[in-house]
Amino acid sequence: MSELPALGKINPEFFKKFIYPKLGNLDPSVIVKPQSGVDFGVVDLGDKVMVLSTDPFYIANGLGMEKAAWFAVHILASDVAVSGIAPRYLAVDLNLPPEITEDELARMWDTVDSECKRLGITVVTGHTARYAGCNYPFVGGATVFGIDKKEKLVRPQAKIGDAVIISKGAAIETTGLMAAYFPEYLEERFGKEFVRCAQDVYYQMSTVKDALIVAKSGKVTAMHDATECGVFGGLYEIASHSQVGMNIWLDKIIIQEVVKKTCECFDIDPYRAISEGTLLATLDKSNAQKAVDALNKEGIPASIAGEVVEKENGITVFEGKNEFKLTHPGTDPFWQKFEEYLKK
Repeated sequence: MSELPALGKINPEFFKKFIYPKLGNLDPSVIVKPQSGVDFGVVDLGDKVMVLSTDPFYIANGLGMEKAAWFAVHILASDVAVSGIAPRYLAVDLNLPPEITEDELARMWDTVDSECKRLGITVVTGHTARYAGCNYPFVGGATVFGIDKKEKLVRPQAKIGDAVIISKGAAIETTGLMAAYFPEYLEERFGKEFVRCAQDVYYQMSTVKDALIVAKSGKVTAMHDATECGVFGGLYEIASHSQVGMNIWLDKIIIQEVVKKTCECFDIDPYRAISEGTLLATLDKSNAQKAVDALNKEGIPASIAGEVVEKENGITVFEGKNEFKLTHPGTDPFWQKFEEYLKK
């Protein structure tokens, strides 16, 4: 039996063996099923499709209710946006810890409301209650839906010859959260102004804008939000479910200076660390630069960092004159460091 990681998502091997073969009743209208490395599912509605994605409703109350709720909404919306279809509806189940106050809940929901309005999302149903045994940050679950014309759908299937583009670079979520929770360590090493810059990375933790910009560029074959196990984990997942290989040039993957220094401070590998907000996309190489230029025009750094090759070649990462074969990282180093510094 595949061994489960101590923390974070189950590994792809366990998913493929024990989860994927058992999906209840088989319905041909489900045209994108649950898959490791695919952020959404799709139901065929005829001329249109319905895209759905479900995640925990994640409220890290140590960040303050407003920032925590902003993140909760964008995590959910991002996983629909990478289908190329804009998020439109939200169903949310709030299983709240007993200690949450009315003021905290009101402030949290004010932010949910304002962000949903900004993204064009309508809340359609839900459940709200306090329960013993519930605790932060996982205070329930939610599903976001998007409905649009079928031709807008980006089915997650990278093709040989595609270019690989990456927006914002590695370790975005790692930087945003470590700077928010443990600023004193960064301040001691780099000063107060650095802490402010690192904490500003928090609001990069969304791929909604990135994904919809790239989708408009055309000829997109797959998009994925680099969450658990970061850029390397996300690239592995795209290649795995698409049954392809990749050549990746490490020096072409953007590492924002503030990200690089934050990861150095906490001794975290940026390429394998959680990176909500980093969009990984494959698309016809003739459109790759167009997509990068469109992202840059909107102030989103991006680069062409690789190409899709035959499955038999595996995933090769080129680092200067050296190279190595990429396997799934397995365990995200962020969770270990986050727990370590919480104890401190």
